[in-house]
Amino acid sequence: MSQVKLRRALLSVADKTGLSELGQGLAETDVELISTGGTGACLREAGLDVTDVSAVTSHPEIFSGRVKTLHPKIHGGILARLPDDEGELRENAIEVLDLVVVNLYRFEDAVASGAGLPDLVEKIDIGGPAMLRAAAKNFARVAILTDPAQYAGFLAELRETGGISLETRQDLAVAAFAKSSAYDVAIHAALSQRLGAEDTGLPANLSLQLTRVGEPLRYGENPHQRGAFYSTGTGGLGSAKLDAGGKALSYNNLLDLDGALSLVNDLPAPAACVIKHAGPCGAATGPSASAALEAAWEGDPLSAFGSVVGFNVPLDLPTAEVLVTRGFIEAIVAPSIEPEARDRIRARKGWGRTVRLVSATPPTPALALRSVAGGLLAQDEDRAEPATWEVVSERAPSAEEDAALRFGWRCVRALRSNAIALAFSPGSGLLALAGVGGGQPSRVDAVGIAVRKAGEKARGAVLASDAFFPFPDGVEAAAEAGVTAIVQPGGSKKDPQVIARANELGVAMVLTGTRCFRH
Repeated sequence: MSQVKLRRALLSVADKTGLSELGQGLAETDVELISTGGTGACLREAGLDVTDVSAVTSHPEIFSGRVKTLHPKIHGGILARLPDDEGELRENAIEVLDLVVVNLYRFEDAVASGAGLPDLVEKIDIGGPAMLRAAAKNFARVAILTDPAQYAGFLAELRETGGISLETRQDLAVAAFAKSSAYDVAIHAALSQRLGAEDTGLPANLSLQLTRVGEPLRYGENPHQRGAFYSTGTGGLGSAKLDAGGKALSYNNLLDLDGALSLVNDLPAPAACVIKHAGPCGAATGPSASAALEAAWEGDPLSAFGSVVGFNVPLDLPTAEVLVTRGFIEAIVAPSIEPEARDRIRARKGWGRTVRLVSATPPTPALALRSVAGGLLAQDEDRAEPATWEVVSERAPSAEEDAALRFGWRCVRALRSNAIALAFSPGSGLLALAGVGGGQPSRVDAVGIAVRKAGEKARGAVLASDAFFPFPDGVEAAAEAGVTAIVQPGGSKKDPQVIARANELGVAMVLTGTRCFRH
């Protein structure tokens, strides 16, 4: 059937938004309205004639409303095929339904509110998903509405054409199955936690229901790749607010923003970071966001061109005044952006319609997922504090070195392994990155890159390594550049030789007992 004329509609909704307007529009086109308790009452309050489901089924609602639509005269009316099933319809005195309007008990809201298990169980909708799936299955002649946002377009088509097209019914069916799937995923996740069925955090069956954020991206990492962003519903970038004044976010912008959000929220506030190709080329914490930004930018001013800048405090006007003196910036992310700061950034020549301003807070802790060929890898997010902070060298770090080592340790886990971060105190209560080296197959090569990037700032700086030194050569390269203290996990067979070499070179060394690889 290319087009279906609507004669009878069943409405049973938890969310009454737009219900009266929908009912009015259906009644104006001579559609008979059939409904359940609360939905029917709402429609009658709007002055509409409504037939109770119990009048159709000749059976009252039972068990305090637990059973009301689970009946052959309801599901037969939805699932019947025409003309194939006309004979059985007549034999069983069943009239067909052409439209089902249903949205489900607010199970997710009950979970978010911390409702007890008995209340949570009562929010598991049974009749709603059954009707939803039945109508979606029979899209050949039945339309299914599951979201108030669909009502206006649906009524517009009905008024204009006198019916609902097959294309629309198919689109509505796909949306309905997506709704049903998401609902089941939410129930599985909540009950797995509440009933203790999964206590490891790594379930045997991992159900994911992701919602695309906006339209597909212009492209992925490269122009020949398609791309889109899907939200997990756990906050972070999935619920970020993008200021309307800038360009749309790209795939690579989102990767850099993720790196900024992750690092800057791991640092003491106020802090700033400068992200390029998903890793930090600068980061700092200090007495103010503006001071932290200046110190972070000096970490690698050359690489900072085309970067993403992140803050863990609201972006204020003094910080915006520093930003507008910098070179090209792709995007800026902060928990919030003060109006004066926004206006100052938008007023800079060339930035008004280009720079993306993003307001985002850290996501709710969840499994970190990465795709590999044929599957997904899942792990806890790396937010572990050092298992130990053991001084193993003859010389202990000074108080200033210790503070820089702790700062560097937080920064190094934002880099790709093998990872090295040089940190120092440029004064005025600041701690900052001096240079980084990451993503190298050799740790001594990573040290070499970090000290070269740091230049003169390496002299007197400290070094953080994401994993142990397999040989003393990395320590030697650092000491030659002027590094005075090192923090690393330890655990190598050659730890004694590495520590001995540090002592010979006068370098203080701390072992954390915790590795922070990021492949």
